Amino acid sequence: MRTKLTVLTAVLCLIVAIPASAALSLYTQNYEALVQSDVNALANDGWIVFGNVFDASGNYLYGYGTFPAPNDGFAFCQIDVNQGGEEQGAQQMVVFSDYNNGDHAAGNLIESNVFQERTIEASDVGTVWSFAFQAKKGNIAGASTANAFIKTLDPANGWATTNYIPVDMTSIPDTWGGYELTLEITSGLVGQLFQFGFSNTATGYEGSGIFYDNIVFQPIATTTDVPGAGAALLSQNFPNPFNPSTRIDFSLERDTRVDLAVFDLAGRRVASLSQGVLSAGEHHVIWDGRTDLGGSAPAGQYRYVLATPTVRTSRSMILLK
Repeated sequence: MRTKLTVLTAVLCLIVAIPASAALSLYTQNYEALVQSDVNALANDGWIVFGNVFDASGNYLYGYGTFPAPNDGFAFCQIDVNQGGEEQGAQQMVVFSDYNNGDHAAGNLIESNVFQERTIEASDVGTVWSFAFQAKKGNIAGASTANAFIKTLDPANGWATTNYIPVDMTSIPDTWGGYELTLEITSGLVGQLFQFGFSNTATGYEGSGIFYDNIVFQPIATTTDVPGAGAALLSQNFPNPFNPSTRIDFSLERDTRVDLAVFDLAGRRVASLSQGVLSAGEHHVIWDGRTDLGGSAPAGQYRYVLATPTVRTSRSMILLK
C-alpha cells in the first residue's frame, strides 16, 4: 500500500451527487477481475467515499463527498496485490485515510468512509441482509481506528442516521478472518439509503490500512407474519473460523421439517447436515468439513442455510486449512 506522507493543502472539492442503486440486491466481490492499475476500478464497481473532519476534541468541523472511490494509493482506498493466501487470491482492497487532506497536519481527525449504497424499497421489507467479508490488519498504527459497518440514512429527515451497526476492526489480527453484520429491513426504512462498507479515523498521516476481501452482501432470511407459521433461530457457528470441525446450534418454535445444509459462495450444496422432521426446541449439529461425496471441502467461506416450510435463514463461516 502506498501512502503520501507530504503535507498537502486541503482543497475544497465540488460535491458530486452519486445516485444510490435501486433496491437491495446480491453483491459479491473478490477483486480478482478488477484491473489493479485502473484508477477507476473501484468506482466502476460501485464504491463511493465520504470524508468527515473533527478537531482533536472530537467536535465536528465539516464533511465532503460523496465521490467515486479512487484507486491511486493516496486517498481512502486502493486495490492491492499479494496480501492474501490461496483463499483471497492475488488482489484485495485496502481501506485507509484520506492522505490528500491537509488537515492531517493540523492535528484534526480525518474519518474516511468507503462504501456501497442502495435504496431500500417496499419489496425489501421483511428481509434480513448480511454483510460478510474477510479482513486482516494492515499498517494501522498510532491512534488510528477502523470499523466495518452497516448504516441506514433518511434523506427525508436531513440524512439522519437511523441505523448504525459497526464492528471494530482496529485490533484485528494480521492474519485473515471472517466477519459478518446483519440488519432486518422494516417498513419504516422504505425510501432510506442502505450503506455497507468500511471506515477509519486517523490524524498526523499515521498508518491506517485494513485489508478486505471476499465480500458478500445478500439476504439471509425472510420474516413471516403468518399466524402459527413458527420461527427458526440459527446461531453463529463456533468456532469460526474453524479447522477441522465446527458446531451449529439452532432452535425451532414448533415441530417442523427442516433442511440444514452448507453451500459454497456459488450456491452449490456442499454438505447436508440435517434433513427431516425435528421437534420444537434446541438442536445442534457438527460439521467436520467433509462434503456429501465424502471428500474434504477446500478452505474458504461457506454459508450454512436452515430452511423450513415457512422460514429460510443463513449465516457465513470460514473453513481454514
